Amino acid sequence: MSVLIENIEEEELPSLRNDHSNPVVLLVDDQPIIAEGVRRLLSNHEDIEFHYCQDPKQAIEIAQKVKPTVILQDMVMPGVDGIMLVKFFRGHPQTRSIPIIVLSSNEDSNGKSRAFSSGAIDYLVKLPDEIELVARIRAHSKGYISLLERDEAYRELRKLKHDLERSNARLKHLSSIDGLTGVANRRYFDERLAEETQRGLRERTSLAVVLLDIDYFKPYNDNYGHQMGDTCLREVAQALSHSLRRPSDFIARYGGEEFVAILPATDIEGACIVAETLRAAVDVLKLTHEHSKMSDHITVSVGYAALVPLSMEDGTLLVSASDQGLYSAKRAGKNRIMEGKV
Repeated sequence: MSVLIENIEEEELPSLRNDHSNPVVLLVDDQPIIAEGVRRLLSNHEDIEFHYCQDPKQAIEIAQKVKPTVILQDMVMPGVDGIMLVKFFRGHPQTRSIPIIVLSSNEDSNGKSRAFSSGAIDYLVKLPDEIELVARIRAHSKGYISLLERDEAYRELRKLKHDLERSNARLKHLSSIDGLTGVANRRYFDERLAEETQRGLRERTSLAVVLLDIDYFKPYNDNYGHQMGDTCLREVAQALSHSLRRPSDFIARYGGEEFVAILPATDIEGACIVAETLRAAVDVLKLTHEHSKMSDHITVSVGYAALVPLSMEDGTLLVSASDQGLYSAKRAGKNRIMEGKV
């Protein structure tokens, strides 16, 4: 079939056409008589799609439109040297891999050498024999289509890999989040504690842990119901999370109505300040609790501890010390912070 291209679309990345299994030929030649001769040679092969470009200055634009699987190109044309056009094709991202067969009026060895060195893949004296021309068009087209199929497969593989990585990251994120409160869960806390303990060991910096427990939460659940209890846990979790100012600080639900914070590069004085900030953040919420024995709203008791890790076991030691501080805060009247000794 013969097609004359007039409208040129925007440049696209090299890709397969829907009918990519058949050869697509683009002839670039300033002589219409040559174009007619090539068209006749290919006319008996209906699976070969033929396009013609008379002006070499439009060749790259037309190639972007028709997506040829092989380019037939004259060696000598007015305005644009044939060797230079081959280099233009090779320098353009969409046409650089398309096989180029140079057509010449003679068997000049120097011309052949220049054509091949500039990027042509084949060289024919025009007009060639039909059998030879068709055979070369099919062979070069087959190789180019295979190349496109391989590249498309690689692109699809990269996309699938990217999608898989995103899905895995999403799953990992979901697996680290407490479904009720939206903050990190206990499993992820354990991972982060090990990481930050290792960091403290490596950098010789202090690590702090703050443990919090909602005061009189069982009476709250018993009297207001578990739905209200869940709402309370969510609001407390968000208040705690928003109170941490440094990106490295970390809050997690430790279990039930308990929450825990990890504070990297924080000494005992800094831990005390953060512990009080977290306590006050819950206190200021003023969540009604008519069944508390020490306040008319929700409060938390807080224990904290800090040390410079000397071994990986010191992470567990920090949690135990914070728990001791929390126990002391409960015994001392609740809604307060207490240091746990390590």
